[in-house]
Amino acid sequence: MLNIMEVHETNQMIEQEKLDVRTITMGISLLDCATDDVDETCDNIYRKITTYAKDLVSTGEDIERDYGIPIVNKRITVTPISLVGASCCKTSEDFVKIAHALDRAAKQVGVNLIGGYSALVSKAMTPAEELLIRSLPQALSETEVVCSSVNVGSTKTGIDMNAVELLGHIIKDIAHATADNDSYGCVKFVAFCNVPDDNPFMAGGFHGVTEGDAVINVGVSGPGVVSRALDAAKGRDFEFLCETIKRTAFKITRVGQLVAQEASRRLGVPFGIIDLSLAPTPAVGDSVGEVLEKIGLEQVGAPGTTAALAMLNDQVKKGGIMASSYVGGLSGAFIPVSEDKNMIDAAASGCLTIEKLEAMTCVCSVGLDMIAIPGDTTAATISGLIADEAAIGMVNQKTTAVRVIPVEGKGVGEMANFGGLMGYAPIIPVNQTSCEAFVTRGGRIPAPIHSFKN
Repeated sequence: MLNIMEVHETNQMIEQEKLDVRTITMGISLLDCATDDVDETCDNIYRKITTYAKDLVSTGEDIERDYGIPIVNKRITVTPISLVGASCCKTSEDFVKIAHALDRAAKQVGVNLIGGYSALVSKAMTPAEELLIRSLPQALSETEVVCSSVNVGSTKTGIDMNAVELLGHIIKDIAHATADNDSYGCVKFVAFCNVPDDNPFMAGGFHGVTEGDAVINVGVSGPGVVSRALDAAKGRDFEFLCETIKRTAFKITRVGQLVAQEASRRLGVPFGIIDLSLAPTPAVGDSVGEVLEKIGLEQVGAPGTTAALAMLNDQVKKGGIMASSYVGGLSGAFIPVSEDKNMIDAAASGCLTIEKLEAMTCVCSVGLDMIAIPGDTTAATISGLIADEAAIGMVNQKTTAVRVIPVEGKGVGEMANFGGLMGYAPIIPVNQTSCEAFVTRGGRIPAPIHSFKN
């Protein structure tokens, strides 16, 4: 039971410290939509999504009004489409038809994004999975709200380097297909290692095959709340600092738990997980970078940044996990460059480099996220970035990801604008020394020795 002091405190977090619930995401299984005919499959997909999610947006708006808690996005995730379309899709164009069906259904129910145009290929690609991957440039350029992910590795299986090499070319093709909009299509695609089945955040969200028919997952935010709380920790030791972050993460997660339970009850759909990640926005005062700077860095990217981020991530998890029945997704702290004002500034000044970002991915929620790179970056270099991140995830038994945007026609120092929550970013340099002979060897990098557990 909340007391009056906690109610006042929550109101202050919402009104003054930019606390919000970043997303209510409904996961929907589409396995029962699969047929041998692509048009029939598309009809089944459209019908199921528009039936199950017809009240998702209105319910989110009702909860916002009833509790005064901002809910920024309402989203849908679905079963990886490479599985749903395996029987009926004989060409990449067939998969594109499904992408259009997803786009129409999402727009019909009014959600912001729909995720799950995805493939899981950590060991090898089936013909259907390769067709879906090759369809991505067309699918992501012709749809508005469809998001895609490909899982190329895991601690248990190793890294599928054939998929990694292919994705370098695919990302270049997506960038070219959406060149008139700062290669925005790449914003809707992410390559993963150790992808979770219940992530409510985009572009990597999908409804895992181990999930039920439908589920409600909620992603919270709150870097502004943590930042304000740290004002009281200035000059204090790490014990006080960590306690402050843990207590704040607990309060943030309780708000997410309340919203998740209400959405579940009102929609008649089981509650899945809370993803308690600190998710920034480009707005001033809503920045993970600002939190790191208040911990003691002159600017994000300075020596000590990785240690500060590791501590922040750990304390967020320790505080948040006690506040929810089920914690899942990615959970920790996101470092998407284009979506974080202080990280944008640090990248523009040259303090935050892609090499430092890679080091930070060893301890953050995800990986190289929303990073604008020169449009002339080679496909092999992009594949090398994906391979490096997948290796970090595979060896450290954590989720890692790459969402880079090679902005066609632009170079280092120019600005790419993606709009809304996706923000804007300076294009930063990438080491262009060739790794082509490495990424084109073919085959699979074996799983590490510590994967052999049963």
